[in-house]
Amino acid sequence: MKQPCVYILASRPYGTLYIGVTSDLIARLYQHRTNAVRGFTARYAVHHLVRFEMCETMEQAILREKQLKRWHRQWKINLIEADNPQWVDLAVGLGSPPIEPQLRRDGC
Repeated sequence: MKQPCVYILASRPYGTLYIGVTSDLIARLYQHRTNAVRGFTARYAVHHLVRFEMCETMEQAILREKQLKRWHRQWKINLIEADNPQWVDLAVGLGSPPIEPQLRRDGC
């Protein structure tokens, strides 16, 4: 699935959100889900893909990412729930294995 896209990950329904952009969603999901890159998503166990939008160009994807990051949290939740009201992990439908709930690295 090599195409520019913007995506939203969540730690759990209504949990911590992360918005990112990539040209290879499958590879990027693998990195997040295996904590291959240390950072925010690894620290807070933000691994569930709850929304993604494919874009024509990387420039469009970056602009959309910046737009979404400026949104209020409730607007982001409304966007997720418009197409994914059950907060299903969409990565499973893209071929990723389901992941078990985990505690954050800080123990919470």
